Amino acid sequence: MDDIFSRLENLKKERNAVILAHYYQDPDIQDVADVMGDSLALAQHAVKTDADVILFCGVHFMCETAKILNPRKTVILPDMNAGCSLADSAPKEEFKRWIESYPDHIVISYINCSADVKAMSDIICTSSNAEKILNSLPKDEKIIFAPDKYLGSFLKEKTGRNLLLWNGSCQVHEIFSEKELVKLMTRHPLAEVLAHPECDENILRHAHHIGSTTSIINYGAKSNSNTFIIATEPGVIHQMEKANPRKTFVPLPSNDGCACNECPHMRLNTLEKMVSALENLTPEITMEEELRLKSLAPLERMLALS
Repeated sequence: MDDIFSRLENLKKERNAVILAHYYQDPDIQDVADVMGDSLALAQHAVKTDADVILFCGVHFMCETAKILNPRKTVILPDMNAGCSLADSAPKEEFKRWIESYPDHIVISYINCSADVKAMSDIICTSSNAEKILNSLPKDEKIIFAPDKYLGSFLKEKTGRNLLLWNGSCQVHEIFSEKELVKLMTRHPLAEVLAHPECDENILRHAHHIGSTTSIINYGAKSNSNTFIIATEPGVIHQMEKANPRKTFVPLPSNDGCACNECPHMRLNTLEKMVSALENLTPEITMEEELRLKSLAPLERMLALS
């Protein structure tokens, strides 16, 4: 295993590469990453990097975002099959027909969507900045929010905006078990529940804190509590345990009782595939310039508002 870490380090220098990784990656990948972050932080870093090659350990839409922001850099990912159930829930043509039915609405799309959907949007948002972006618009603005209906419902209630929601969801966050959550809360009566807003309302109503992945990490570090029940992809627990070794973080099981709500797409990435990607500079994200420019505009608007 030491050899693979050394090989990665050497290849990174040879390629002048930077490794970006999302918190939902395997702990080994998190530990070799140059930059860890949620979707917003990684998008912001992708803009600033002076590396020639971006090895993005995340899922396809994240790599697309990096390419949109860095057209002259080589953007590679360990496994091209690392997709996203939420992004896939908004097919290009179906989404196009739907938004054309509401021509008087502005389209705000969560960053967890394809470049095609971004190109049809007015502003992109992440779970970190969605509320801020919504509140930057006039109170009477008619707004489509896509593709996550659970995040949209959470924002609708929190901001009081009359959002028109696309019927999409994340396969990881929508299957957390309220029954198992109540059991864990009984077993750990002093624990705080930290939940991602992509979860169903039946989970969010029990939460002491609802926020993005970074927000959950920061809350766990600052809170005086010693035990936390985590309602998001359990990869985030690795960073929380590293930063807070004396605290306990309990993953919330899914409806089938398994405390293993790992994103199957994120976990397709491996150290071996990272080495191969840097050796061969494939799989590489490529994009037609017209699509890139159309999807860049709403991303730049997001970054300006963030």
